[in-house]
Amino acid sequence: MNASSTTAPRHSDVLIVGAGWAGCIMAKELTEAGLSVTILERGEDRHTAETGAYPNSIDELRGSVRKRLFQKLSRNSLTIRNRIDQTALPYRQLAAFLPGEGVGGAGLHWSGCHFRVMPDDLRLRSATIERYGKKFIPDDMTLQDFDVTYDELEPFFDKAEKIFGTSGEAHMVQGKPTGKGNIFAPNRSSPFPLPPMEDTFSAAQFRAATQELGYHPYSMPAANASRPYTNPYGCQMGPCNFCGYCSGYDCFLYSKASPNINILPALRRDPGFTLVTQAQVLRITLDQSKKRATGAVYVDLNDHHEKTISADLVILGAFQLYNVHLMLLSGIGTPYDPHTNTGTIGRNFFYQTITTSRFWLPKNRHTNQFVGAGGAGVAIDDFNQPDFDRGPHGFIGGSPLWVNQAGVKPIAAASAGGGKDRPRWGAQYKSDMIETYKHSLNIDAHGSNMTYRDVYLDLDPTWTNAYDQPLLRMTFTWKDNDVRMNRYVVDQLKPIARAMGATRTELNMLDYNQPFDSRLYQTTHLGGGAIMGSNPRTSALNRYLQSWDVPNVFVIGANAFPHGLGYNPTGLLAALAYWSAHHIRTTYLTSPGPLVPS
Repeated sequence: MNASSTTAPRHSDVLIVGAGWAGCIMAKELTEAGLSVTILERGEDRHTAETGAYPNSIDELRGSVRKRLFQKLSRNSLTIRNRIDQTALPYRQLAAFLPGEGVGGAGLHWSGCHFRVMPDDLRLRSATIERYGKKFIPDDMTLQDFDVTYDELEPFFDKAEKIFGTSGEAHMVQGKPTGKGNIFAPNRSSPFPLPPMEDTFSAAQFRAATQELGYHPYSMPAANASRPYTNPYGCQMGPCNFCGYCSGYDCFLYSKASPNINILPALRRDPGFTLVTQAQVLRITLDQSKKRATGAVYVDLNDHHEKTISADLVILGAFQLYNVHLMLLSGIGTPYDPHTNTGTIGRNFFYQTITTSRFWLPKNRHTNQFVGAGGAGVAIDDFNQPDFDRGPHGFIGGSPLWVNQAGVKPIAAASAGGGKDRPRWGAQYKSDMIETYKHSLNIDAHGSNMTYRDVYLDLDPTWTNAYDQPLLRMTFTWKDNDVRMNRYVVDQLKPIARAMGATRTELNMLDYNQPFDSRLYQTTHLGGGAIMGSNPRTSALNRYLQSWDVPNVFVIGANAFPHGLGYNPTGLLAALAYWSAHHIRTTYLTSPGPLVPS
């Protein structure tokens, strides 16, 4: 039963919630192991040849404004507050972050930035104490290590890049310098499968200026194909033409990696695979001991009836927020309590400290902002790499700086106008808008976000979804450490602006006096809430992303990250999915039970 279906079989060896990157990677790996696998996806099926066909796929009104690939908040959402003493209110309109819905999930609408990770980021607590001492960590910061090393994950980073068709330039392969890549990046077992994307004009300007200042620019690793490519699953990609429609769109050229292009064409052919769409999972069912999952209850959105499926192994592969929500609704693990600092489900939630600054160049230099690709760009890691001394500046974490020109579209250009404190209508507005569109460029400070005792996820006591279940509640705001980091890094743009010959600059940075504002888009890079670690008292999952409390449940996603990174999360998410799948296949299936003693 390998076609999309409206109902699930009564039983499946493996039940997976969510058909995004995590769910599709796990499904492909476990069908290869000979298991029957069923994915329950709450949204509709999506085939790039149909829903991503040109020219409808590059309709800005349909894509960016009406958000056709994103979650419908009318059925299920979350509530948000900045502090514990506030009442949370529902997130009613997509703004700050944009969870996906439908087959492909956020992996269909993402941009394509495909980073690995700095080795020290996986052991950030230990590395911080070794260099700066334990007192350097703020009292309210709940910093933890991942309990997995870069060397352990390296083969799975390599596999994910080959599946994604990632374009980039390596610096170190098998211990030998090989090219002009990121000199701070760790060793690799093989080069990128494709050469790096070409620089846009704005990226080339940033590369020249940062190199002149003694920084170390490199081409960003992009899951946008720079050449035609066939991945190890036999799935084909076409070369990117820099059309500018990546983030928020499915790629009509089959150039941007997505589960729909890079995994599902092979997975759909497997007779052991079943994809059930329009299936809203309400809860994972447990046996009387509460130590073993037995399957799931879901609502068939076609007829609105509740249905059940049984399974021997359950994998949560939904978006980060909804993996945590489903664990709380199902009673898997103990909910986190910030007052007592106990429990694990909802603990260590984080976001990302991204701010975007703008430079205006002289009128004889045209930035051609309609050109772009989601993952293409030039970055520096000088303020993100491990040897950068954070001690004098008093913060933990870091931030790359990059020019990642993804393509500015007409409605977005008109909405941006001419920048801060400029007219929003009239002749001057039009003049400013044209000037900005033709001659400006954006530079992002894409920074990490640490975790804190009073920043967490739990069930809202008041608000419910369409299925009469408590909404997930987010308690989050910016903290001193992260504001200080962002402001320091953004301040380093001043000499870069001078080196680029900027005629005007607008530096945008976090404000100590401004809490997190859910009305403004920032990123969709949310993480934590059901984290991996070595201690079941402070982590929900062991190092293989297996629930400490219910060993036949694995939870795959950015929810497993104990803290934020300076990079986009998808590269690490994919590597952890392949890592977990490998250990399920080689160890768990031969001897089901805890892979790590609790």
